[in-house]
Amino acid sequence: MKPGGYIFDLDGTVYLGEHPVPGADAAIRALRARGDRVLFLSNKPIARREEYVSKLRRMGIPVELEEVVNSSLVTARYFQRVCRSGEKVLVVGEEPIREELSKHGVLLTEEPAEARYVLLSWDRGFTYDKLNRVFQAWKRGAEIVASNPDRTCPVAGGELPDTAALIGAVEAVTGQRVGRVVGKPSSLMAQAALCHLGLKPALCWMVGDRLETDIRMARENGLRSALVLTGISTRREAERSPWRPDRILDSIAEVPQLTSR
Repeated sequence: MKPGGYIFDLDGTVYLGEHPVPGADAAIRALRARGDRVLFLSNKPIARREEYVSKLRRMGIPVELEEVVNSSLVTARYFQRVCRSGEKVLVVGEEPIREELSKHGVLLTEEPAEARYVLLSWDRGFTYDKLNRVFQAWKRGAEIVASNPDRTCPVAGGELPDTAALIGAVEAVTGQRVGRVVGKPSSLMAQAALCHLGLKPALCWMVGDRLETDIRMARENGLRSALVLTGISTRREAERSPWRPDRILDSIAEVPQLTSR
């Protein structure tokens, strides 16, 4: 029998802040023990993939670097593909996503006049000056891309504003929607996950806590979907959502009950 694939969101699904969701380690070990393939897929661009690996291992969850894909990695691959020789990207974002872009050979700039593209990402140091530089680059014809569309990020005790806050500010001043968003629910993230797993979409489950990113990506790209209730979206929201999950679980601990066969 072919193995199944299980794609896990991180924040709100596997852990909240520094605290693992009870049963997360046992659930993932059970999947691996029966031969299923596991991937961790996060929209969060403010940490390095290596940091996610260390964090998961501290929580008793076995993982290798290649099993962690985040929006920073997929965004870097996107710019690596679309940027022509000499084209530069003006980045509003923190050091981890800047590093990922540079590793992929993407040229960065702080000058609006030099930018062919602008990247909007979660930036906890966002200022009026940064907004103005984005605006001036846009006025000169730069194309605006966002790393992820999340409104908030779930943490222990609540939520924090995420990249959507920056997208909203830029859309307000330009009067135009940001046309390209790389992270979930985009097909770019879905294809990155499926390429790693080497499985057809119908054999894979997307397990996450957010309807408009995790579950929407699954529904629009042919994956099965399981919403966990340990993060953002609620059961009531799921029952009314245009992106209804195939299953609603109390937590990741119930995932081994699913089957991809």
